[in-house]
Formats: sequence, structure tokens, C-alpha cells
Amino acid sequence: MLMFVHWIIIMFIGEHIAKLDDKGRLVFPAQLKTLVDSAVAGKLRFVLKKNLFALCLEMYPQEVWNQLSKDTRARLNFFNPEHQAIWREYTSDTALVEPDEKMGRILIPKRLLEMIDVRKEVVFKGSDHLIEVWAKEHYEKAKLPKAEYLSLIQKILG
Repeated sequence: MLMFVHWIIIMFIGEHIAKLDDKGRLVFPAQLKTLVDSAVAGKLRFVLKKNLFALCLEMYPQEVWNQLSKDTRARLNFFNPEHQAIWREYTSDTALVEPDEKMGRILIPKRLLEMIDVRKEVVFKGSDHLIEVWAKEHYEKAKLPKAEYLSLIQKILG
């Protein structure tokens, strides 16, 4: 239970733009790294996963991913083939990454960058307990128009 309490403290906020270098690495935004460094002892590791509904990656601190996976596993019956198929897909298209200690660069596997159509720039979008990783041009297109956003807020939360 201590891990659950630990990871919920990290709240990722803001938008940060990074450029791919010649080797396909990205510099992990210092503001986000500082948040994690202050909350996590030891190596900083993330699990990357393709988002189910959007053209982006989800980047979870490893402790958060472990807890989410544990919670998801608990809801499945592995003697049911449909549940096994769900788990197989849930755990596919994932990668474990960690920023290098010296420069803070991360190497996201090329296949994951291709899935979200990254060419040069990415947006690291803080989203509470995770960071979304978007190709910059797709991030701009995915933003809701203000009127649509307000309509959804009223419909869902109002």
C-alpha cells in the first residue's frame, strides 16, 4: 500500500516541447524531472504505452504503472480467453525507458514514435498521474474547441 500512497503524490502539470536529436532521443523536460526526482528515490523509470483512444503515448512512472497493472489484473479472470486477449493487448505496445543521468535524455523506441507519427517535435503534456507524449502537430489538432470543451464539461460534470 505504501507504493500507492507514494505515486499519487506526483502530479504532472503543463506542456513541454522537445525535439528529437539525430539518434532519436528526447531531452526529458527538466520541470517534470524535478517533480519525479523529489518524489522518487532511486532510478527514474517510466513505462510507455500507446493510448487506446488518441494518437499519443502515455508515460507512467514505473510505480504508477505497476499499481494500475495490478488493479487491472485483479479485474480479469485468466481462465477466460476474452480476458486473456484483453490483457495481451493491454500489455502490448509498451516499453520501459529511463532518462540518462547526465543529460536527462530518453530513448523512446522508434516503433512507438512511429505509432504516434513523430517527426521532429513532441509535446510532453502533464496529465495528473501520467505524461502524454504527442507529435506536436497532432497535439494541436487534438485540442477541443472551447465551445465543445464547455459543452462536454456541462454534460459530464454539470
